[in-house]
Amino acid sequence: MEEVNAVKNISAENVDFSMFALFMSADLVVKSVIVILVLASIYCWTIIVSKLLRLRQLKQMEKEFEEIFWSGNSFEDIYETLNFNQLDPKSKIFCAAISEWKKSKSTSKKESDHNIASLKDRMQRSMIVTFNKESEVIEKNLTFLATSGSTAPFIGLFGTVWGIMNSFKSIAVAQNTNLSVVAPGIAEALFATALGLFVAIPAVVAYNKISSDLSKYFVSLETFMDEFTTIFFRQLEKK
Repeated sequence: MEEVNAVKNISAENVDFSMFALFMSADLVVKSVIVILVLASIYCWTIIVSKLLRLRQLKQMEKEFEEIFWSGNSFEDIYETLNFNQLDPKSKIFCAAISEWKKSKSTSKKESDHNIASLKDRMQRSMIVTFNKESEVIEKNLTFLATSGSTAPFIGLFGTVWGIMNSFKSIAVAQNTNLSVVAPGIAEALFATALGLFVAIPAVVAYNKISSDLSKYFVSLETFMDEFTTIFFRQLEKK
């Protein structure tokens, strides 16, 4: 009896529970789940890092733009200064509006009330189009974080259920409920669940954080559009 227990203990101790060993011992379905979750995790972290760096860059460029915009120079001088900046969304919005004004200025010699109203409408539409394009670029791939956060736990759970099914099959084939028989299958099943949570938790936290920061930034762009329109046409009416 003691010899049988010793054999069982040795067989249990010889089982390798490292992550690589669990992956290699898993069947094709569980391996596929693990590979999908690992690739999703890598892509999520790529998006997270790139978005955080982009947000930091946007804040820096916004600060530089504010310094130039409120420097006291004319809008035409500011336009000439910022027209070569192809990265700052606020600069692009400003340049789109001034560009529309320049086109209108070159085709219309007389600025009547009707022309001013028409110009205001065209400038606002031009800024809105630029705003929509820039916001679409900034938010690109962000939905993948939300998708990963909501689906990764279920993908991991699918791998877990499949692994536990394999464990029960092992029990039926071996006709033995010893821990050394079922432990590898259960371990790889739980590994899939843990990996799903490892993907989902950072994705959800990062998505909420980045979405909140982007919402604040977009509000600042919309506020600038209204503020710039008011200042521009107030100066235009004084001329």
